[in-house]
Amino acid sequence: DVILVYCYPKTIITRIPECPYGWEVNQLALGGICYNGIHDSGYYQFTIPDLSPKNKSYCGTQSEFKNPIYHFYNSIVSNDSSVIVKNQPVNYSFTCSYNANYLVNQAAFDQRVATVHVKNGSSGSFESQLSLNFYSNAKFSSIKEAPFVVETSEIGSDIFAGVEAKGLSDRFKVVLNNCWATPSSEYFYQIHWPLITKGCATDYSILVHENGKTNRATFQFNAFRFRNIPKLSKVWLHCETHICDSEKFSCPVICDKRGQRAEQTGGVLVAEITVRSK
Repeated sequence: DVILVYCYPKTIITRIPECPYGWEVNQLALGGICYNGIHDSGYYQFTIPDLSPKNKSYCGTQSEFKNPIYHFYNSIVSNDSSVIVKNQPVNYSFTCSYNANYLVNQAAFDQRVATVHVKNGSSGSFESQLSLNFYSNAKFSSIKEAPFVVETSEIGSDIFAGVEAKGLSDRFKVVLNNCWATPSSEYFYQIHWPLITKGCATDYSILVHENGKTNRATFQFNAFRFRNIPKLSKVWLHCETHICDSEKFSCPVICDKRGQRAEQTGGVLVAEITVRSK
């Protein structure tokens, strides 16, 4: 039998073939605690929806940090309360590991702010805090406090956003790989609107001001809402980000002629936009 494990920054999803050794989904428990499996297309699916500190032990999930790797452990086990058991026991163990150097939200410990451990050559490593912010104007000098609200009358107006790092030396630069919006807080939601792809704007209405040049990457786009969703709704902005070492790589993103840069896996920072009708 095969166990499929999807290690997303905020969520872990595990799928096992249906009816292993004759067990039904309601007889299998995540961590031996939670009977939250669902039947989906020939598989039983179990989800750990939140890896934040308050829920790090969700349904028996165990976590361990061995610098620079975060490990999350759990299992799916059979747990029948009947007097006798005729089926072979089931125990599917699984692990998700995250590299703290470039997984900027460290398994989504926070939505808008994340701490990263950055390697500094032979000097060891240091911590930096990344935040996904909204700004008042194109100078990007004043951060707007959450919650960030857009009135329906302001649809089409400019929104100024960016990811900023604190505690970085000039050697390290912030790079936006991809930014997109969804009508759900789940970053892999099937309905999405791309804003930045491979570091570059997806259309003429989006302006990328800085990317890979300093400790901040900034861009602007037009406010919008998703069709067929109530006017009193929310849009989630997601930005896959990494820290680039300018002494080893060419960090600035040049969209018409891109320089060679290392392929580095980033984490995803999330910010919420509320669209409100007066």
